[in-house]
Amino acid sequence: MTYAEAIKFLYDLRWFGAKFGLENTRQLAALAGNPQDQLRFIHVAGTNGKGSTCAMLESIYRAAGLRVGLFTSPHLVSFRERIQLDRQLISQAEVVRLVEDFQPWLSQFPAEHHPTFFEVVTVLALRYFAKKKCDLVIWETGLGGRLDATNIVTPLASVITNIGLDHQQWLGDTLEQIAMEKGGI
Repeated sequence: MTYAEAIKFLYDLRWFGAKFGLENTRQLAALAGNPQDQLRFIHVAGTNGKGSTCAMLESIYRAAGLRVGLFTSPHLVSFRERIQLDRQLISQAEVVRLVEDFQPWLSQFPAEHHPTFFEVVTVLALRYFAKKKCDLVIWETGLGGRLDATNIVTPLASVITNIGLDHQQWLGDTLEQIAMEKGGI
């Protein structure tokens, strides 16, 4: 498999849409050996400022001498931006290897319960960070918090940036409802 084929495989998972709930992510993580259980996390949620907060935290802990993983979304230019170790993007070869590992596991899900792009990428990142023996992972939510695929981890600390009216069709119509969803990490 080439890197281009691996990325196409991942992007084709977008046909499975957006789903809220942790069941698929937990099942996929179990097939991958529950890599989240080998890692320590700072989990970041909020409306704006998540990426900046994650970058700042990553820099602080890396400067302190820790081996730091960083998981963010969406990417701006390259898929590889989503998964970084000590500010180095995951290699194309690692992406290929991980996708090849995941393909047999994904075939075990029926079409109506197939993991989404984000669910797969979340567990793929966990497996990568565990393999690389990260001391700490800065872990950004995708959308919301409580039912976001990233919420299968047990963080050392959770950070909530500002809360605003965003994604109301999924998170609720009021700041209180949205804060409750994001605070669910």
